[in-house]
This record gives sequence, structure tokens and C-alpha cells, in this order.
Amino acid sequence: MLQVLFRIHLFGFVIPVYGYGLMLVVAFLACLKTSQLLAIRVGMNPDHFIDATLIAIATGIIGARLCHVLENVHEYIRPDRTLAQNILSMFNTREGGLTFYGGFLLATPCVIAYGLFRRAKILLGMDVVAPVVMIGLGFGRIGCFLNGCCYGEQCTLPWAVRFPYYSNAYLDQTGSGKLTIPPDLLARGNPLSPDLPSIAGNPRLAALAASSSALPVHPTELYSSFTAFLLAALLIAYLALPHIDGRVFALMLMLEGPARYILEMLRVEPAVLTVRWHDQIYGLSISMILAVGIFVAGIVMWNLLGRRSQKV
Repeated sequence: MLQVLFRIHLFGFVIPVYGYGLMLVVAFLACLKTSQLLAIRVGMNPDHFIDATLIAIATGIIGARLCHVLENVHEYIRPDRTLAQNILSMFNTREGGLTFYGGFLLATPCVIAYGLFRRAKILLGMDVVAPVVMIGLGFGRIGCFLNGCCYGEQCTLPWAVRFPYYSNAYLDQTGSGKLTIPPDLLARGNPLSPDLPSIAGNPRLAALAASSSALPVHPTELYSSFTAFLLAALLIAYLALPHIDGRVFALMLMLEGPARYILEMLRVEPAVLTVRWHDQIYGLSISMILAVGIFVAGIVMWNLLGRRSQKV
């Protein structure tokens, strides 16, 4: 975890460069360049993908943030904050808080609408976009790891990670009683922020905070990043083969759905639906439910495109 990568000192001001924000910029540039190269390969106008990428980023962030707020609504209606503070926190994406599927579900129809406006080959364009989406997700998840969000359940594997004091994992584990905060780092029952002068100016407290960390958890952000890059490579390879237009996008849905569902089983996410199976109760997060829907949509799309090609 490295929320602030470095700070820029400019004209007396100190500008922090956040790891999460920087990875979003890297994701945008990587998606833009990849989409242009793939567009040239399939004979489409690469310039159209500049506007499409901008539309996807803008609408994707809106949808991703909205989905995150709905999934974690309890964090944005806190009674210890004023109404204005709760509303402002809903719009604060500086430190993460973006749900991929929310962005995907809003950005997809918006980009398709732009393609229709440009009178582009929609299905072929969707095939170009499919691996690009996975590349963006891969870099975005690296940003999540740097930010300390989207972490997994507690584990004892050799590659488990321990997030530092005051990270999301640390606060969640102390809040659930799994971890005890050192008494000296408590003020009125709440942990002191490392940014407070009471810690930053006190070597003893600073050392205590540095030595206090969360329990080891699955680095699900890195699992997701690796999976996304792997799927992107598979989709680019399939794009190069003879195929029915649109099936690269359908394949992306069929592969991403199950992959995300499995990863969600290792993540710490609030359940919005409970299912009873053989006297066992399972909690499903929003992403789990959407992953099932996306997988089914991919199967339906794959088959419909096959039947459509047979009629042509």
C-alpha cells in the first residue's frame, strides 16, 4: 500500500501524487493506445476511439462511483457527519471507491451510442473494446492495491499482505474486533490519524503506528489485475483469428463473469442478497450478482451472433 507515491513541491505548494489516481491515468493512456492499434488492425478509424475512450472514462467513473456508494451506502449516511460532509464524501474519488461493474454497465451503452452516431461497425468496435476494458481493469486494480482498498479475506498464505496502520483493512478489522488498537493510539475511542500532529510530531507514537498493521489478507487486487491482463491477452489473440463480429466481446463477458465471481469469494464485500443452499446461507455482493448476469449475457450474445451469421 502506497497511497501517496511522491509529492511535488511547486511555488511553495506541496502537491501529493496519489497512486490510485496515477494508475487511472496510466490505464487511460494504455487503453487509448491499445484501442487505436487494434482499430488499425481490424480496419477501423483509430481516431474514433479517442473520443470513445474519453466517453468511457467519464461515464465509467460516474457509474463506478454510483455503484460503490449504493453498495456501501452505510458509509455515506454516517450520523457522526453533517449532511454536507456525507454528500461531499460521495463525490470524493481521490482515495478509491470505484466499482468496476457500475462503470462498465454505464459506459458500455454510452460508447455504443457514440458508435451509432459515428455510423461505425458496432459489433467490430465492441470486439476492439473488449480487451481494452480488461487492460483498464488490470491497471485500475494495481491502483486499488496501492490505495489499500478492495482487499481480500484474512489468510495465512506466504504471499498474504499486511496493510499498514489506519488502512481500510486495519480499520475494518479493528471495527469487527479481530484486531486491537494500541491504547496510546486511541483518542476518545477512535484511532488517531497518522496525519495528525499528535502522531507526526511524536516519534514514539509514529513508531507505534508504524509497527501496528492489519492482519494478513489475500491480495485480491493483484489477483484481479493478473486475471484481467491474462484475459486481455486471450481476447487479443482471439481477435486476430477469423471470428464472427461481436464474439470477442461476448467471450469477454463469459470469461470475466466467472473470474470475478470467484475473486469476490475471497474479497471483503458487503452482502446484499442471501441464498440458502443445503442448510447453508451464502451472502452475495452486488458484484457477484452482476457477474452472474454478465456471464449469462455473454452466453446469450454468443449464441445470437451465431444464429445471425447463419441467416446472413
